[in-house]
Amino acid sequence: MLRLNNITLTQFKNYSQNSFDFSGNIIAIYGKNGAGKTNLLDAIHYLSFTKSYFGSQDTQQVQTGCEGFRITGDFSLKENIHPTNIVLRESGKKEVGCNGVLYEKFSAHLGRFPVVMIAPDDIELINSGSEIRRRFLDTLLCQTDTDYLQALIRYNRVLQQRNSYLKQAAVLKRKDEDLLETLDEQLSSAGTIIYEKRQAFAPVFKELILNYYLEVSGTPEKVDFFYESQLAHQSLETLLKQYREKDYILQRTNCGIHKDNLDLLLDQQPFKNRGSQGQKKSLLFALKLAEAATLTQKKGFSPILLLDDVFEKLDTHRMTNLLLHICRQMKSQLFLTDTHRERIEAVFQQIGMQVDFIEIGKD
Repeated sequence: MLRLNNITLTQFKNYSQNSFDFSGNIIAIYGKNGAGKTNLLDAIHYLSFTKSYFGSQDTQQVQTGCEGFRITGDFSLKENIHPTNIVLRESGKKEVGCNGVLYEKFSAHLGRFPVVMIAPDDIELINSGSEIRRRFLDTLLCQTDTDYLQALIRYNRVLQQRNSYLKQAAVLKRKDEDLLETLDEQLSSAGTIIYEKRQAFAPVFKELILNYYLEVSGTPEKVDFFYESQLAHQSLETLLKQYREKDYILQRTNCGIHKDNLDLLLDQQPFKNRGSQGQKKSLLFALKLAEAATLTQKKGFSPILLLDDVFEKLDTHRMTNLLLHICRQMKSQLFLTDTHRERIEAVFQQIGMQVDFIEIGKD
């Protein structure tokens, strides 16, 4: 079982110098709004992903008036302890180390100690456009498939180079077809690998999502999930040739796996338009549970789960179903936050699980 035994935060967000020990499997973090509950969960996410869950820059995580931060913690996995640390230097240089060794590439750490986080803004997975859902899928597959991770890194690098070339060609009014051919070959090679892996994974992931949706909501509904890609009809190499003139005109790459979409449907209509708030919450939890189940299957152990403020605007029925699955079936170490200790106690007393409490912002 993967566990985080402790964590120490130095000059990280609102924490000057704070240490926390985690002895149990369920850790409930409570306190007033703005006390730092979410910041503590984000620090745990940092130790796993080497970056903030909320997509902000490293320098924005430094405590006001300070320069640089440090996060250290001990993960335990299969009876071994793995001291892990992240340091942002005053110069802006970031260092990530594990077991006393610094990584040359941060990507080597990705997926080693996986966590799955659920936060209020995650509802945008359902309400927003395809970019957020692609990022969600990429984050999952990058943790379980090294070839996918490396192909995605190559694809994004070449895509940036190709778009820069298209802009430069428009400014200089000069085309270098040989350079574009080389970039297209590299983009096609990496993009085809990504497409094939996404296509193979989608049916398996769909089945997980539908099963978990039923489990969380408790009601059978016509929910569906589809993976859509331009590459389903033509090779990326062919598409790039067909779109070449349009790309020159618009100065960007208009085809490729960066245009893929994950469609979420309810009664054959877009879920974001059709679903109620409760249904959207159920689907969000189904997506996250499917993510956790995939990581468990691929890694051989359950990821750590971080639930931020999930009690708000969620009915007791769905909340109980979610926690029952996490605590009894997945057996993950669970961190959750709420403003009211009594609310946490009532829910876990109902399902018969012991909780360790940490109060944040106590005078």
